[in-house]
Amino acid sequence: MTSALHTSALTSLPLLARGKVRDNYAVGDDRILMVASDRISAFDVIMGEPIPGKGVLLTQMALFWFDQLGPKGLNICPIHLTGEVPESVVSAEEVPQVQGRSMLVKRLKPIPVEAVVRGYLAGSGWKEYQDSQAICGVPLPAGLKNASRLPEPIYTPAAKAAVGEHDENITFEQTVEMIGADLAGRIRDISIRLYKAAWDIAVTKGIIIADTKFEFGLDADGTLVLMDEVLTPDSSRYWPAESYVEGANPPSYDKQFLRDWLETAQVNGKPWDKTPPAPRLPREVIENTSHKYEEAMKKLMA
Repeated sequence: MTSALHTSALTSLPLLARGKVRDNYAVGDDRILMVASDRISAFDVIMGEPIPGKGVLLTQMALFWFDQLGPKGLNICPIHLTGEVPESVVSAEEVPQVQGRSMLVKRLKPIPVEAVVRGYLAGSGWKEYQDSQAICGVPLPAGLKNASRLPEPIYTPAAKAAVGEHDENITFEQTVEMIGADLAGRIRDISIRLYKAAWDIAVTKGIIIADTKFEFGLDADGTLVLMDEVLTPDSSRYWPAESYVEGANPPSYDKQFLRDWLETAQVNGKPWDKTPPAPRLPREVIENTSHKYEEAMKKLMA
């Protein structure tokens, strides 16, 4: 595993933005170099300690899924990869910061909607279902349990928030108001197709994808393009199929281990209130989180 990279520091390209995980650099006016750091966030707060090698794992998993779902595979929709080698756009001294953890992508106009698809009741969806028997305005059958598989995957979008703020769950009707009926409908339909195809692939590897989120942008011609990361443990809930039992939270390959620890963590003798600064992560939490990501990638790419 590579040494940890909490924050990239490229000087050969202008920095566009730092997200929770990715540092984005401009390559001309039509491309972006996305560098996946080893930062990890939970409850929309970036932790102070990195997870060594996480950025490489995320990038390799995202590239796997782009190959499976994009033009090289099922060709469900266009993707943002340019096909160029990321190392080719930085100086020789900066290659170690980029190698294995970067994607060179088309510069798009981002759509401010998180396209969330849920195939199972979990997390905030389970809590909302218990209160209202619906998620984001989508009614669901009575009698479902925690971790129940839904009769059909549902689309439950969220409005993208700035770094450090919480994404807000919204209804499909609200996305229509934001971006128009045609675009909102296409994003919903493509997202559900992507999720179903990914679920079919992952389950053959012993992984259940309980839910995930996609992000889209528009190119200069107005084409809808799948962008950012896709189907990684950062953006998806990965469960081992062999230990899945309806009615209980399955052990997951994603950030749930970290979230569970943070729920019990204290700052200055008080329970952490999920605002910065985050509690310091002990070594065992860092190592266990790293192991979860590694395990997911090994199973998926076996």
